[in-house]
Amino acid sequence: LGYRTDQNAPFNATYTIPNLTLNKFPLSPNIVPVSAGTASPAGAKIAPGGVDPNMKTPTVYSYSLKIEQEITANTSITVGYVGAHGSHELISVDANVPTQVVCPASPCPGSLPAGTIFSGATRQNNSLANTYSWFSEGDSMYNAMTVDVRHRFSHGLTFRGAYTWSKALDDGDSLNATAAANAPALVQNPLNVRGDWGPATYDVRNAGVMNVSYELPFGHGREMLNSVSGWENNVVGGWILNSIVTIQSGFPFTPQLSFNPSNDGDSKNPVRPSWNPSFTGPVILGGTTQWFNPAAFIVPPSGTFGNVGRNVLTGPGIGTWDFSVLKDTHLHERMNLQFRAEIFNLLNRTNLNTPNLITFTSATVGTPPTPAPPSPVAGTFTQTSTTSRQVQFGLKLIW
Repeated sequence: LGYRTDQNAPFNATYTIPNLTLNKFPLSPNIVPVSAGTASPAGAKIAPGGVDPNMKTPTVYSYSLKIEQEITANTSITVGYVGAHGSHELISVDANVPTQVVCPASPCPGSLPAGTIFSGATRQNNSLANTYSWFSEGDSMYNAMTVDVRHRFSHGLTFRGAYTWSKALDDGDSLNATAAANAPALVQNPLNVRGDWGPATYDVRNAGVMNVSYELPFGHGREMLNSVSGWENNVVGGWILNSIVTIQSGFPFTPQLSFNPSNDGDSKNPVRPSWNPSFTGPVILGGTTQWFNPAAFIVPPSGTFGNVGRNVLTGPGIGTWDFSVLKDTHLHERMNLQFRAEIFNLLNRTNLNTPNLITFTSATVGTPPTPAPPSPVAGTFTQTSTTSRQVQFGLKLIW
């Protein structure tokens, strides 16, 4: 709560000035509260932070059902259902949006079809700028099928494989702009929170992990070379191989505009574009240089919100193979030396992060103005989600 409320006077108050050009800097007079004896520059309005005055305790109901079956003496399989429903969850909204009407009500332009939600130019409290507030209006739903296969240690081998097929839905889960790179922090239209209902930013439909550990059958008392002793046994015995393979589908993401045509003036909260009715072909291209086709989208008319849903597209998946070799050497009755060679991302697979989400940087270009083309970097990648192949060696003295 303090994170939101400390952004108010007289502590960390923030002012916003619309359409301020760079040649106006440095600002004079400085932006300080009027009560301090200095007036704010023309057009400056405070942008407060806030919390729901009727805040409720976030609540989660969890439920599950699992069935376990023994296949052999050392192998079992578990199949289950896991579900959860959340309510009164915190979401970020602008609590000072302009008054909205449903077309053709005034002041909606006649060019917009009936039923369109249109935002006027006057905020509900026009003495304040946009707010950054937390309200306990969020809901979520999670459903998953899980499969877990385990083989307990026998003949030097142990393994476990787990797979989850799931779907997570909500209407907002990023409390600030740094919480998730694949979706805006705030609800697009605070007067229609349900319009943001869609895949959660952490929704992963398919996720599988398999880990295997194998103690090589060499050395004293083992199946092979069991007669060796002394330094020979220290050389050939005590080797362990470990392997972890992780494969999962990609995270969802939300196409965005770098500006806000909805008339609410909130530059912190990019809104979504609209679907291009003339577009044909696949939206997801799947390329390493351009993941999605920005031509599938258009800029919504001024004063309206885009009709593209939240987190409607899915990014690239992740696949890694981590491998390690361990060697235990018995030095003394109570002392062992362990050598470790560990390789992360053994295959050096490039796992791409979320692509560039901005489809348009402006609505029009040129004189006279014409519709702006999509951003040339829309759908491109600038980061990976995992590191390249990493190799490390280590020694452990265990006593």
